[in-house]
Amino acid sequence: METIYINRDNLADWQGKADACVIALGFFDGLHYGHREVIKTALRKAQEKGVQLSVMSFFPHPKSVLSNGEKQIDYLMPLSGKEKILRGLGVDTFYIVEFTREFAALSPEQYVNDYLVNLGVIHAVAGFDFTYGSRGIGNLDRLQGDSGGSIEVTKVEKVACRGEKISSTSIRERLAAGNVEELPDFLGCFYEIAGMWDGQSFKLNPYYTLPAPGKYAVTINIRNLSKRTEVIVEENSLKPVSELPLYLFGELSIVWHKRISEDASSSRPILKVGGLTL
Repeated sequence: METIYINRDNLADWQGKADACVIALGFFDGLHYGHREVIKTALRKAQEKGVQLSVMSFFPHPKSVLSNGEKQIDYLMPLSGKEKILRGLGVDTFYIVEFTREFAALSPEQYVNDYLVNLGVIHAVAGFDFTYGSRGIGNLDRLQGDSGGSIEVTKVEKVACRGEKISSTSIRERLAAGNVEELPDFLGCFYEIAGMWDGQSFKLNPYYTLPAPGKYAVTINIRNLSKRTEVIVEENSLKPVSELPLYLFGELSIVWHKRISEDASSSRPILKVGGLTL
C-alpha cells in the first residue's frame, strides 16, 4: 500500500500520476465496523471493475480546523494505526488530504473535480452522512452530478449496534465514561493504545485517548510478550497497580479489557517525569 500526503502544493503532481480507482471516503478515526463496511464495499466495487482501491482521509480533524483549534478532538488512533489496518483490508493507495480552512472553503464541484475526478476516481463509496465542500453542502446524492456524471456512487447505510449508530463519537463517549468493555462491539476488538515505558514513566504516543479515571484490567504487550495486569488511570496519569516485570521496557501497547472500579485512588505514589506518567 502506498500512502500519499496531498496538499494544494503537490496536488497537480499526484493528479498526473493517478490511475483509475474506486475510492472510499471518510475520516475513518478508529476504523470501526461502520468504516470497515464502507471499505469492504469499495473493495468489492474495485474488484468488479478491475481497478485499484483507494481510501481518502483528512488530517487534522475538520472540527479542530474549523474551530480554530478551540475544539479539542480526542483521536482514537494515529495515522500509522490507520495505515496498518488499511493495508490488511486490501487498500492499494491511502490518500491523506491536508485539511485547512482553504480546503474547507472549496465548492462541492471544485472538491469533486480536483480531489476525485482528477485523481482517477470512477466510483466513490462513503457512509450515508458523508459531506464535502464549503459548509458541508455536498453530499452523496449530488456527487455524481458534481462530477459531470463521470463518477458512480455507492452509499453505505448506517451500521448499528443494538439500535445505536456505530461512530467514532459513540466510541469516544464510551471511553469518556470508562465503558471499555463495550468497545469490541463497535471496533471489532478491544481498544489499544501505544507508547514508551522506560521503567519509571510511560509516555503515550500522540493521537490516542485514555479512558476515564478508574482501575482497569488490561493486557500489556511488548514485542512477542504479553502480561495481564491492572492499571489505574488518574487525570493525565497512568500507573500499574503492582510492579511491572523488567522485560516490560521500551515500546509497548496497552489493551483495555474492563473497568474494575471507578475509584482511581491508590497508596502507591505516581512516578512523574513530565507529561503522562506510569
